[in-house]
Amino acid sequence: MENEKNKSILSKMFDSKNDYREGAIDIDRKEFVKTVESRRSIRIYNEEPVLEEDMKQCLELALLAPNSSNLQPWEFYWVRNQKKKELLVDYCLGQPAAATAQELVVCVARPDFWKINAQRMLSLFKENGDKVPKTAIIYYKKIVPLVYKQGLFGVIKKGVIFFRGLSKPTPREPSSHNDMKVWAHKSTALACQNLMLSLRAYGYDSCPMEGIDSKQIKKLLNLPRRAQITMVISAGKRAKNGVYGAQIRFDSDHFIKII
Repeated sequence: MENEKNKSILSKMFDSKNDYREGAIDIDRKEFVKTVESRRSIRIYNEEPVLEEDMKQCLELALLAPNSSNLQPWEFYWVRNQKKKELLVDYCLGQPAAATAQELVVCVARPDFWKINAQRMLSLFKENGDKVPKTAIIYYKKIVPLVYKQGLFGVIKKGVIFFRGLSKPTPREPSSHNDMKVWAHKSTALACQNLMLSLRAYGYDSCPMEGIDSKQIKKLLNLPRRAQITMVISAGKRAKNGVYGAQIRFDSDHFIKII
């Protein structure tokens, strides 16, 4: 077992005196399975609108997705301006999943948000005063910059990680700006799945699109250089011919490995 001296900051955070408790609620598994199994990538939508309140709620649910260090490195642009929406359809290559959609959301990974949101966390901690474990404050003040800061610091860090990793388990990423892109896309993709499953649960359908002109979309949204388009998600209700074919998945033994 790990002794007190060798405990990582993560272990110490879990060991802190925290009285917060949150029990798990009962879930109707059959309804959840129906939601997952009925989610399909819809290529053609009918003309039924998506209720504004429903769309807002689904976007809020997307933000409840798990994400690295609760740094929430994402943005979701619900494009409602008609002129911009028409341009966005064009930048989605005019594919029917975009052209027939009632709503379009551009899902953006923001690797540059780590610093902003770390400060937001510290501000929240300050508001909560003594309720916040000291280890959590240390994590966001010291560990987060150590992990997510890149540039020349990242190069030095990569060398330190290499030598430390020769003798003990060591977190190796992110150690470059490219690693930060991957880091942000992973969390954003989890939120995208939340959004699509939420839409299905609310009686709507969706399609994640990666066949897009990301450069033009970034220009349309006036996004900074470090922002990354993860995907564009269309939403609406499926037309009768909205699904192009039966769902195909290879045998699960190819992918699920029990060791």
